[in-house]
Amino acid sequence: MQPAQFAVFGHPIGHSLSPQIHRAFAQQFGIALDYRAIDVAPADFAAAVQRFFAEDGVGANVTLPHKAAACALASQRSLAATRAGTANVLTRLEDGQLAAHNTDGAGMVRDITERHSVDLRGHDGLLLGAGGAAHGVAWNLLDAGVETLTIVNRSPAAADALADAIGEPARAHTRYWEDLADLGSFDLIVNATSAGVLGGSLQLPFSLAGARALCYDLSYGVAASGFLAWAKTAGARYAIDGLGMLVETAADAFELWHGKRPQTDPVYAQLRRQYS
Repeated sequence: MQPAQFAVFGHPIGHSLSPQIHRAFAQQFGIALDYRAIDVAPADFAAAVQRFFAEDGVGANVTLPHKAAACALASQRSLAATRAGTANVLTRLEDGQLAAHNTDGAGMVRDITERHSVDLRGHDGLLLGAGGAAHGVAWNLLDAGVETLTIVNRSPAAADALADAIGEPARAHTRYWEDLADLGSFDLIVNATSAGVLGGSLQLPFSLAGARALCYDLSYGVAASGFLAWAKTAGARYAIDGLGMLVETAADAFELWHGKRPQTDPVYAQLRRQYS
């Protein structure tokens, strides 16, 4: 009997840890699965996804740059996917249609509050970026009790659109990127930009990081190294990459597909050793 088929779609995708993570989860339960990485350009994404599910694909993770397209492909969307307008999980329904989910924000909050034992309630947060990654976590930060969220993006229109979508002007508002040096300090700074992934740097003023600040990069490994180095130099209390978030979001997808909740700590520890 052929193992159930799963995949992760992205462009590029060779760096993805998702196959390793899902295989490790499957081993915890003795589940046989075939999980592979599929590199597909944006123009070919929809056709590639439809072909995968037509050939008995059960579920797929989706990463950059396809999350918005994934959400658009689905006939059903979870609340998180609907709010964000993006999806990182696609699941085939019994009628062959697709359901979209976004587990990014829930995974990030769980990593921060449970693995790193940081209470987000009452924090004044700065969200760097207003693209799909930022959309995927903004609502969850507010749901977790972050008091205010200042959204800053190089394109002000994108930041305004995210703040408008959130619809809580007293809690979520925007400022200009050029004004970063004048914003004062924050006790939560989330880097949701693609600068590190693209090999760039942000050149942030050190004044942004408060003495007890949590600085969190949604990416991991080399892509997060520049932001984390800045955070440590700025005197932040916590400088955390998104590796734990990746594992937690994968666990949500695994539970959705298999009905079983895997243990994330051993998998995180194994990956952390690889990236230490």
